[in-house]
Amino acid sequence: MKSASLSTIVNRIKEEVQACKAYLPIERTIQRILGSRTTWPALKIGDLVAPTPIVQGGMGVGISLSSLAGAVANNGGIGVIAANGIGLLEPDYYEDGQAANLRAFRREIRKARQLSSGAIGVNIMVAVNDFHQLLDVAIEEKVDIVFMGAGLPIKNMPVEALRKANVKVAPIVSSARAVDMIFRMWTKLYNDMPDAVVFEGPKAGGHLGFSEEQLEDPAFQLEAIVPRIVEALKPFEESKGCMIPLIAGGGVYSGRDVYKVLSLGASAVQMATRFVATDECDADRRFKEAYVNCTKEQIGLIKSPVGMPGRAIRNTFITDSEEGKRPSFKCAWKCLSSCKAQEANYCISIALNNARRGLLQSGFVFVGTNGYRVKKIVPVQSLVAELERGYQSAVRVNLERVLAKLSTLKAEYAKAENQVKDLAKRYEEALLAFPLKSEMVKAIRAQYNRAALQVENLKLKMTETLATTSLLIS
Repeated sequence: MKSASLSTIVNRIKEEVQACKAYLPIERTIQRILGSRTTWPALKIGDLVAPTPIVQGGMGVGISLSSLAGAVANNGGIGVIAANGIGLLEPDYYEDGQAANLRAFRREIRKARQLSSGAIGVNIMVAVNDFHQLLDVAIEEKVDIVFMGAGLPIKNMPVEALRKANVKVAPIVSSARAVDMIFRMWTKLYNDMPDAVVFEGPKAGGHLGFSEEQLEDPAFQLEAIVPRIVEALKPFEESKGCMIPLIAGGGVYSGRDVYKVLSLGASAVQMATRFVATDECDADRRFKEAYVNCTKEQIGLIKSPVGMPGRAIRNTFITDSEEGKRPSFKCAWKCLSSCKAQEANYCISIALNNARRGLLQSGFVFVGTNGYRVKKIVPVQSLVAELERGYQSAVRVNLERVLAKLSTLKAEYAKAENQVKDLAKRYEEALLAFPLKSEMVKAIRAQYNRAALQVENLKLKMTETLATTSLLIS
Protein backbone atom coordinates (compact mmCIF):
# COMPACT_ATOMS: atom_id res chain seq x y z
CA MET A 1 0.00 0.00 0.00
CA LYS A 2 1.41 3.37 -1.07
CA SER A 3 2.05 5.90 1.71
CA ALA A 4 0.21 9.19 1.60
CA SER A 5 2.24 12.29 0.79
CA LEU A 6 3.62 14.43 3.59
CA SER A 7 1.26 17.30 2.76
CA THR A 8 -1.74 14.93 2.78
CA ILE A 9 -0.78 13.58 6.21
CA VAL A 10 -0.25 17.09 7.58
CA ASN A 11 -3.66 18.18 6.28
CA ARG A 12 -5.32 15.14 7.88
CA ILE A 13 -3.58 15.92 11.17
CA LYS A 14 -4.81 19.51 10.95
CA GLU A 15 -8.37 18.22 10.48
CA GLU A 16 -8.04 16.03 13.57
CA VAL A 17 -6.49 18.89 15.54
CA GLN A 18 -9.23 21.28 14.49
CA ALA A 19 -11.75 18.90 16.05
CA CYS A 20 -9.74 18.90 19.29
CA LYS A 21 -10.10 22.66 19.75
CA ALA A 22 -13.50 22.22 21.35
CA TYR A 23 -12.28 20.26 24.35
CA LEU A 24 -8.50 20.75 24.67
CA PRO A 25 -7.47 24.10 26.23
CA ILE A 26 -4.09 24.32 24.45
CA GLU A 27 -4.86 27.01 21.93
CA ARG A 28 -1.26 28.06 21.21
CA THR A 29 -0.12 24.51 20.48
CA ILE A 30 -3.13 23.88 18.25
CA GLN A 31 -2.62 27.14 16.34
CA ARG A 32 1.06 26.31 15.87
CA ILE A 33 0.11 22.99 14.28
CA LEU A 34 -2.63 24.51 12.13
CA GLY A 35 -0.19 27.12 10.86
CA SER A 36 2.66 24.71 10.19
CA ARG A 37 4.44 24.03 6.91
CA THR A 38 5.94 20.82 5.53
CA THR A 39 9.42 22.19 4.77
CA TRP A 40 12.40 21.83 7.05
CA PRO A 41 13.06 24.72 9.46
CA ALA A 42 15.38 27.57 8.61
CA LEU A 43 18.51 28.09 10.70
CA LYS A 44 18.33 31.48 12.42
CA ILE A 45 21.42 32.93 14.08
CA GLY A 46 20.40 36.39 15.18
CA ASP A 47 19.60 38.28 11.97
CA LEU A 48 21.40 35.68 9.85
CA VAL A 49 18.92 33.27 8.26
CA ALA A 50 19.83 30.16 6.26
CA PRO A 51 16.69 28.58 4.71
CA THR A 52 18.43 25.18 4.64
CA PRO A 53 19.43 23.99 8.15
CA ILE A 54 22.80 22.68 7.00
CA VAL A 55 26.25 24.09 7.72
CA GLN A 56 28.87 22.71 5.35
CA GLY A 57 31.78 21.66 7.53
CA GLY A 58 35.07 23.46 7.03
CA MET A 59 37.64 21.10 5.49
CA GLY A 60 41.16 22.47 5.61
CA VAL A 61 44.09 22.51 3.24
CA GLY A 62 42.03 23.47 0.23
CA ILE A 63 39.06 21.07 0.31
CA SER A 64 36.34 23.62 1.11
CA LEU A 65 37.10 26.88 -0.64
CA SER A 66 35.03 29.41 -2.57
CA SER A 67 33.52 27.00 -5.11
CA LEU A 68 32.00 24.63 -2.55
CA ALA A 69 31.07 27.36 -0.07
CA GLY A 70 29.37 29.41 -2.77
CA ALA A 71 27.38 26.42 -4.04
CA VAL A 72 26.16 25.50 -0.55
CA ALA A 73 25.19 29.12 0.13
CA ASN A 74 23.32 29.23 -3.19
CA ASN A 75 21.28 26.25 -2.01
CA GLY A 76 20.23 27.85 1.25
CA GLY A 77 22.84 26.48 3.65
CA ILE A 78 25.89 28.10 5.19
CA GLY A 79 28.92 27.58 2.97
CA VAL A 80 32.22 27.49 4.84
CA ILE A 81 35.78 28.25 3.72
CA ALA A 82 38.43 26.55 5.84
CA ALA A 83 41.46 28.69 6.68
CA ASN A 84 43.78 25.92 7.82
CA GLY A 85 46.67 25.43 5.38
CA ILE A 86 44.99 27.58 2.76
CA GLY A 87 48.32 29.23 1.93
CA LEU A 88 49.53 25.98 0.36
CA LEU A 89 47.55 27.06 -2.70
CA GLU A 90 50.05 29.91 -3.12
CA PRO A 91 53.37 29.48 -5.00
CA ASP A 92 55.30 31.38 -2.33
CA TYR A 93 54.06 29.42 0.70
CA TYR A 94 57.57 28.20 1.56
CA GLU A 95 58.92 31.74 1.42
CA ASP A 96 56.34 33.24 3.82
CA GLY A 97 53.67 30.78 4.91
CA GLN A 98 51.74 33.20 7.08
CA ALA A 99 51.50 35.87 4.37
CA ALA A 100 50.41 33.21 1.87
CA ASN A 101 47.67 32.03 4.26
CA LEU A 102 46.25 35.52 4.72
CA ARG A 103 46.36 36.33 1.01
CA ALA A 104 44.71 33.08 -0.09
CA PHE A 105 42.11 33.33 2.67
CA ARG A 106 41.07 36.84 1.65
CA ARG A 107 40.94 35.88 -2.02
CA GLU A 108 38.69 32.84 -1.41
CA ILE A 109 36.27 34.83 0.74
CA ARG A 110 35.94 37.43 -2.01
CA LYS A 111 35.48 34.78 -4.70
CA ALA A 112 32.73 33.13 -2.62
CA ARG A 113 30.97 36.49 -2.31
CA GLN A 114 31.05 36.82 -6.09
CA LEU A 115 29.55 33.36 -6.48
CA SER A 116 26.73 33.75 -3.96
CA SER A 117 24.66 36.26 -2.03
CA GLY A 118 23.89 33.56 0.53
CA ALA A 119 25.50 32.91 3.91
CA ILE A 120 29.29 32.54 3.76
CA GLY A 121 31.18 31.44 6.86
CA VAL A 122 34.79 30.57 7.62
CA ASN A 123 36.43 27.97 9.83
CA ILE A 124 39.55 29.02 11.73
CA MET A 125 41.45 26.74 14.10
CA VAL A 126 42.14 28.45 17.42
CA ALA A 127 45.33 26.42 17.79
CA VAL A 128 47.11 27.77 14.70
CA ASN A 129 49.73 30.44 15.24
CA ASP A 130 48.09 32.90 12.84
CA PHE A 131 44.61 32.53 14.35
CA HIS A 132 44.21 36.21 15.22
CA GLN A 133 45.55 37.41 11.89
CA LEU A 134 43.14 35.11 10.02
CA LEU A 135 40.32 36.31 12.25
CA ASP A 136 41.19 39.91 11.38
CA VAL A 137 40.85 39.06 7.68
CA ALA A 138 37.44 37.47 8.29
CA ILE A 139 36.30 40.61 10.12
CA GLU A 140 37.67 42.94 7.43
CA GLU A 141 35.89 40.93 4.73
CA LYS A 142 32.69 40.88 6.85
CA VAL A 143 31.97 37.18 6.53
CA ASP A 144 28.61 36.13 7.95
CA ILE A 145 29.94 33.80 10.64
CA VAL A 146 33.22 32.47 12.01
CA PHE A 147 33.40 28.87 13.24
CA MET A 148 36.26 28.31 15.68
CA GLY A 149 37.51 24.85 16.61
CA ALA A 150 40.65 23.05 17.79
CA GLY A 151 40.78 25.07 20.98
CA LEU A 152 38.63 27.35 23.11
CA PRO A 153 38.07 30.82 21.61
CA ILE A 154 38.30 32.77 24.87
CA LYS A 155 41.45 34.89 25.19
CA ASN A 156 42.01 38.16 23.33
CA MET A 157 38.88 37.90 21.23
CA PRO A 158 38.16 41.07 19.17
CA VAL A 159 34.51 41.08 20.19
CA GLU A 160 33.95 44.79 19.54
CA ALA A 161 35.30 44.49 15.99
CA LEU A 162 33.24 41.35 15.37
CA ARG A 163 30.06 43.11 16.46
CA LYS A 164 30.84 46.24 14.45
CA ALA A 165 31.26 44.11 11.30
CA ASN A 166 28.16 42.03 12.19
CA VAL A 167 30.19 38.83 12.10
CA LYS A 168 28.59 36.00 14.05
CA VAL A 169 30.69 33.65 16.20
CA ALA A 170 30.22 29.92 16.77
CA PRO A 171 32.72 27.86 18.79
CA ILE A 172 33.10 24.19 17.88
CA VAL A 173 32.96 22.04 21.01
CA SER A 174 32.95 18.39 22.06
CA SER A 175 31.09 18.69 25.37
CA ALA A 176 28.49 20.65 27.33
CA ARG A 177 31.23 21.55 29.80
CA ALA A 178 33.15 23.40 27.10
CA VAL A 179 29.99 25.35 26.21
CA ASP A 180 29.52 26.42 29.81
CA MET A 181 33.16 27.48 30.12
CA ILE A 182 33.22 29.50 26.90
CA PHE A 183 29.95 31.30 27.59
CA ARG A 184 30.83 32.09 31.20
CA MET A 185 34.23 33.46 30.23
CA TRP A 186 32.80 35.54 27.38
CA THR A 187 30.23 36.98 29.78
CA LYS A 188 32.95 37.81 32.30
CA LEU A 189 35.56 39.16 29.87
CA TYR A 190 33.44 40.79 27.18
CA ASN A 191 29.92 41.11 28.58
CA ASP A 192 28.87 39.24 25.46
CA MET A 193 28.27 35.70 24.22
CA PRO A 194 28.82 33.64 21.08
CA ASP A 195 25.89 33.55 18.66
CA ALA A 196 25.72 29.79 18.10
CA VAL A 197 27.48 26.56 19.02
CA VAL A 198 28.68 23.63 16.92
CA PHE A 199 28.99 20.19 18.48
CA GLU A 200 31.20 17.91 16.42
CA GLY A 201 30.66 14.31 17.48
CA PRO A 202 33.10 11.38 17.40
CA LYS A 203 31.88 9.98 14.08
CA ALA A 204 33.24 12.95 12.14
CA GLY A 205 36.17 12.87 9.76
CA GLY A 206 39.47 14.64 10.29
CA HIS A 207 40.82 15.57 13.69
CA LEU A 208 38.61 14.51 16.59
CA GLY A 209 38.19 16.19 19.96
CA PHE A 210 37.93 12.88 21.78
CA SER A 211 40.23 10.16 23.04
CA GLU A 212 40.23 6.85 21.17
CA GLU A 213 38.35 5.25 24.08
CA GLN A 214 35.55 7.82 23.80
CA LEU A 215 34.95 7.39 20.07
CA GLU A 216 32.66 4.37 20.47
CA ASP A 217 31.36 5.23 23.95
CA PRO A 218 27.58 5.93 23.87
CA ALA A 219 28.08 8.70 26.45
CA PHE A 220 29.91 10.83 23.85
CA GLN A 221 27.62 10.35 20.85
CA LEU A 222 25.21 12.90 19.40
CA GLU A 223 22.24 11.28 21.11
CA ALA A 224 23.80 11.85 24.54
CA ILE A 225 25.60 15.18 24.12
CA VAL A 226 23.15 17.25 22.04
CA PRO A 227 20.40 17.31 24.72
CA ARG A 228 23.02 18.21 27.35
CA ILE A 229 24.26 21.16 25.33
CA VAL A 230 20.69 22.31 24.70
CA GLU A 231 20.18 22.35 28.47
CA ALA A 232 23.54 24.05 29.09
CA LEU A 233 22.57 26.86 26.71
CA LYS A 234 19.22 27.64 28.38
CA PRO A 235 20.47 29.96 31.15
CA PHE A 236 22.58 31.87 28.62
CA GLU A 237 19.61 32.17 26.25
CA GLU A 238 17.55 33.57 29.12
CA SER A 239 20.30 36.05 29.93
CA LYS A 240 20.77 37.05 26.29
CA GLY A 241 17.05 37.21 25.60
CA CYS A 242 17.18 35.14 22.44
CA MET A 243 17.74 31.62 21.20
CA ILE A 244 21.33 30.38 20.80
CA PRO A 245 21.14 27.67 18.12
CA LEU A 246 23.07 24.44 18.36
CA ILE A 247 24.48 22.97 15.16
CA ALA A 248 25.44 19.30 15.49
CA GLY A 249 27.50 17.07 13.25
CA GLY A 250 29.65 13.98 13.03
CA GLY A 251 28.35 11.02 11.03
CA VAL A 252 25.33 12.90 9.64
CA TYR A 253 24.81 11.33 6.21
CA SER A 254 21.16 11.30 5.14
CA GLY A 255 18.04 13.42 5.36
CA ARG A 256 16.80 10.94 7.95
CA ASP A 257 19.92 11.74 9.99
CA VAL A 258 19.17 15.46 9.67
CA TYR A 259 15.69 14.84 11.02
CA LYS A 260 17.03 12.73 13.89
CA VAL A 261 19.56 15.38 14.96
CA LEU A 262 16.99 18.17 14.80
CA SER A 263 14.63 16.01 16.87
CA LEU A 264 17.31 15.86 19.58
CA GLY A 265 17.07 19.65 19.96
CA ALA A 266 19.64 20.93 17.46
CA SER A 267 18.67 23.77 15.11
CA ALA A 268 20.80 22.55 12.21
CA VAL A 269 23.40 19.98 11.24
CA GLN A 270 27.00 20.29 10.16
CA MET A 271 27.97 18.04 7.24
CA ALA A 272 31.36 17.72 5.60
CA THR A 273 31.88 14.22 4.16
CA ARG A 274 28.84 14.36 1.87
CA PHE A 275 29.99 17.66 0.36
CA VAL A 276 33.37 16.27 -0.71
CA ALA A 277 31.73 14.07 -3.37
CA THR A 278 30.19 17.04 -5.17
CA ASP A 279 31.07 18.67 -8.47
CA GLU A 280 31.74 21.97 -6.73
CA CYS A 281 34.12 20.67 -4.06
CA ASP A 282 37.47 22.38 -4.57
CA ALA A 283 39.59 19.22 -4.40
CA ASP A 284 40.93 17.21 -7.34
CA ARG A 285 38.51 14.65 -8.75
CA ARG A 286 40.84 11.83 -7.67
CA PHE A 287 40.40 13.02 -4.08
CA LYS A 288 36.62 12.79 -4.45
CA GLU A 289 36.83 9.38 -6.10
CA ALA A 290 38.70 8.09 -3.05
CA TYR A 291 35.39 8.50 -1.20
CA VAL A 292 33.40 6.75 -3.92
CA ASN A 293 35.83 3.83 -4.06
CA CYS A 294 36.59 3.29 -0.35
CA THR A 295 35.17 0.48 1.76
CA LYS A 296 33.99 0.55 5.35
CA GLU A 297 37.04 -1.44 6.39
CA GLN A 298 39.42 1.14 4.89
CA ILE A 299 38.13 3.93 7.14
CA GLY A 300 40.13 4.03 10.35
CA LEU A 301 42.08 6.12 12.82
CA ILE A 302 45.48 7.73 12.55
CA LYS A 303 47.75 9.36 15.10
CA SER A 304 48.09 12.85 13.72
CA PRO A 305 51.25 14.97 14.05
CA VAL A 306 49.06 17.59 15.76
CA GLY A 307 48.63 15.28 18.75
CA MET A 308 45.00 14.26 18.17
CA PRO A 309 43.39 11.14 16.73
CA GLY A 310 42.03 11.56 13.23
CA ARG A 311 39.73 9.52 10.99
CA ALA A 312 40.87 8.89 7.43
CA ILE A 313 40.89 6.44 4.55
CA ARG A 314 43.90 4.36 5.53
CA ASN A 315 46.35 3.77 2.69
CA THR A 316 50.00 2.88 2.11
CA PHE A 317 51.14 6.41 2.97
CA ILE A 318 49.66 6.02 6.45
CA THR A 319 50.93 2.49 7.03
CA ASP A 320 54.41 3.43 5.75
CA SER A 321 54.59 6.36 8.19
CA GLU A 322 53.49 4.09 11.04
CA GLU A 323 56.31 1.73 10.12
CA GLY A 324 58.82 4.55 10.40
CA LYS A 325 59.22 5.35 6.72
CA ARG A 326 59.77 9.07 6.42
CA PRO A 327 59.31 11.04 3.18
CA SER A 328 61.55 14.08 2.93
CA PHE A 329 59.71 17.29 3.72
CA LYS A 330 60.42 20.89 4.53
CA CYS A 331 58.50 22.71 7.24
CA ALA A 332 57.62 26.11 5.80
CA TRP A 333 56.94 27.66 9.20
CA LYS A 334 55.72 26.66 12.66
CA CYS A 335 52.01 26.90 11.80
CA LEU A 336 51.00 24.94 14.92
CA SER A 337 53.02 25.04 18.13
CA SER A 338 51.92 21.53 19.20
CA CYS A 339 52.87 19.89 15.90
CA LYS A 340 55.12 16.81 16.13
CA ALA A 341 55.85 16.28 12.46
CA GLN A 342 59.30 14.78 13.09
CA GLU A 343 57.88 12.14 15.44
CA ALA A 344 55.02 11.31 13.06
CA ASN A 345 57.45 11.08 10.12
CA TYR A 346 55.48 13.49 7.94
CA CYS A 347 53.99 16.99 7.74
CA ILE A 348 50.23 16.65 7.82
CA SER A 349 49.64 19.87 5.86
CA ILE A 350 51.87 18.65 3.03
CA ALA A 351 50.22 15.20 3.10
CA LEU A 352 46.72 16.67 2.95
CA ASN A 353 47.71 19.12 0.24
CA ASN A 354 49.15 16.29 -1.86
CA ALA A 355 45.87 14.40 -1.47
CA ARG A 356 43.89 17.52 -2.42
CA ARG A 357 45.89 17.63 -5.65
CA GLY A 358 45.06 13.98 -6.32
CA LEU A 359 48.51 12.66 -5.33
CA LEU A 360 47.15 10.02 -2.95
CA GLN A 361 50.36 8.02 -2.88
CA SER A 362 51.96 11.02 -1.16
CA GLY A 363 49.13 11.81 1.25
CA PHE A 364 45.76 10.68 2.56
CA VAL A 365 42.10 11.63 2.76
CA PHE A 366 40.18 12.53 5.92
CA VAL A 367 36.64 11.10 6.01
CA GLY A 368 33.70 10.54 8.37
CA THR A 369 32.52 7.10 9.45
CA ASN A 370 29.84 6.99 6.74
CA GLY A 371 32.13 7.96 3.88
CA TYR A 372 31.99 4.43 2.41
CA ARG A 373 28.28 4.98 1.69
CA VAL A 374 29.08 7.64 -0.93
CA LYS A 375 28.52 6.06 -4.35
CA LYS A 376 28.83 8.94 -6.82
CA ILE A 377 29.85 12.54 -7.28
CA VAL A 378 26.86 14.86 -7.65
CA PRO A 379 26.11 18.59 -7.86
CA VAL A 380 25.52 20.33 -4.53
CA GLN A 381 21.98 21.18 -5.63
CA SER A 382 21.17 17.49 -6.13
CA LEU A 383 22.67 16.57 -2.77
CA VAL A 384 20.67 19.21 -0.88
CA ALA A 385 17.48 18.14 -2.70
CA GLU A 386 18.17 14.51 -1.76
CA LEU A 387 18.70 15.46 1.88
CA GLU A 388 15.46 17.43 1.99
CA ARG A 389 13.51 14.53 0.48
CA GLY A 390 15.02 12.21 3.08
CA TYR A 391 14.13 14.66 5.84
CA GLN A 392 10.53 14.90 4.66
CA SER A 393 10.30 11.13 4.37
CA ALA A 394 11.38 10.79 8.00
CA VAL A 395 8.84 13.42 9.04
CA ARG A 396 6.11 11.61 7.09
CA VAL A 397 6.83 8.27 8.78
CA ASN A 398 6.64 9.84 12.22
CA LEU A 399 3.53 11.85 11.39
CA GLU A 400 1.78 8.72 10.12
CA ARG A 401 2.32 7.19 13.56
CA VAL A 402 1.10 10.36 15.26
CA LEU A 403 -1.97 10.54 13.02
CA ALA A 404 -2.90 6.92 13.78
CA LYS A 405 -2.45 7.52 17.51
CA LEU A 406 -4.41 10.79 17.44
CA SER A 407 -7.28 9.23 15.48
CA THR A 408 -7.47 6.30 17.91
CA LEU A 409 -7.37 8.59 20.96
CA LYS A 410 -10.07 10.84 19.51
CA ALA A 411 -12.36 7.84 18.85
CA GLU A 412 -11.75 6.53 22.38
CA TYR A 413 -12.42 10.01 23.77
CA ALA A 414 -15.74 10.31 21.90
CA LYS A 415 -16.81 6.90 23.19
CA ALA A 416 -15.77 7.70 26.76
CA GLU A 417 -17.42 11.11 26.69
CA ASN A 418 -20.73 9.57 25.53
CA GLN A 419 -20.44 7.05 28.35
CA VAL A 420 -19.93 9.88 30.85
CA LYS A 421 -22.99 11.71 29.53
CA ASP A 422 -25.07 8.53 29.75
CA LEU A 423 -23.90 7.79 33.31
CA ALA A 424 -24.56 11.40 34.34
CA LYS A 425 -28.13 11.06 33.12
CA ARG A 426 -28.58 7.70 34.89
CA TYR A 427 -27.10 9.20 38.08
CA GLU A 428 -29.64 12.04 38.04
CA GLU A 429 -32.48 9.56 37.47
CA ALA A 430 -31.23 7.33 40.31
CA LEU A 431 -31.08 10.30 42.68
CA LEU A 432 -34.75 10.94 42.04
CA ALA A 433 -35.76 7.31 42.38
CA PHE A 434 -33.56 6.09 45.26
CA PRO A 435 -32.17 7.42 48.55
CA LEU A 436 -28.77 9.20 48.24
CA LYS A 437 -26.88 6.45 50.09
CA SER A 438 -28.46 3.51 48.31
CA GLU A 439 -26.25 0.91 46.70
CA MET A 440 -27.71 1.69 43.25
CA VAL A 441 -26.73 5.39 43.49
CA LYS A 442 -23.24 4.51 44.84
CA ALA A 443 -22.64 2.05 42.00
CA ILE A 444 -23.67 4.50 39.28
CA ARG A 445 -21.59 7.28 40.86
CA ALA A 446 -18.53 4.97 40.95
CA GLN A 447 -19.02 4.12 37.27
CA TYR A 448 -19.39 7.80 36.46
CA ASN A 449 -16.17 8.71 38.32
CA ARG A 450 -14.21 5.99 36.50
CA ALA A 451 -15.52 7.12 33.12
CA ALA A 452 -14.78 10.79 33.92
CA LEU A 453 -11.22 9.83 34.94
CA GLN A 454 -10.82 7.93 31.67
CA VAL A 455 -11.91 11.05 29.74
CA GLU A 456 -9.33 13.18 31.57
CA ASN A 457 -6.60 10.61 30.92
CA LEU A 458 -7.49 10.57 27.23
CA LYS A 459 -7.35 14.37 27.17
CA LEU A 460 -3.88 14.22 28.69
CA LYS A 461 -2.71 11.66 26.12
CA MET A 462 -4.11 13.77 23.29
CA THR A 463 -2.41 16.86 24.69
CA GLU A 464 0.90 15.00 24.82
CA THR A 465 0.38 13.75 21.26
CA LEU A 466 -0.38 17.26 20.03
CA ALA A 467 2.73 18.57 21.74
CA THR A 468 4.76 15.90 19.92
CA THR A 469 3.06 16.83 16.67
CA SER A 470 3.91 20.49 17.23
CA LEU A 471 7.58 19.63 17.63
CA LEU A 472 7.52 17.50 14.51
CA ILE A 473 5.97 19.97 12.08
CA SER A 474 6.11 23.47 13.54
